[in-house]
Amino acid sequence: MFKFFFGLFFLIFNLLNPTIGLAFDTSDPSVSLLQDRISNNFSRKYCNAIQNGFSKDEAMKSAIVKTENIISFSYNPQKKWIEKNDLANQISLKVVNNCGWSFGLIGREGVDYFKSYFLEIYEKTTPEKNFSR
Repeated sequence: MFKFFFGLFFLIFNLLNPTIGLAFDTSDPSVSLLQDRISNNFSRKYCNAIQNGFSKDEAMKSAIVKTENIISFSYNPQKKWIEKNDLANQISLKVVNNCGWSFGLIGREGVDYFKSYFLEIYEKTTPEKNFSR
């Protein structure tokens, strides 16, 4: 009987005072798809450059410039909604998962390192441009 009342009390308490859930900001799916295409494109270009013997700086600059050129000529109006940090995080995840092991980047530490490295080189390579605008 005690279990029944305890369960009933718990049910009523949760109905009257629901727990706070953590949710991500929802965005337009077309923005997510565009961001995914950009990160896949960058990752493919960067990993190919590394496999072809480029240094990591050369590969980074080359992939940034090539990807930036594709985005600049894109007529997709959703590109203005892409956040630089979100894109940098997604690019870092893809690069570390696709070819990070070949130059010693694995796990969360590898993703964080590559993200900061990407943002640093991106600012130096294209200071007046922005991937998303």
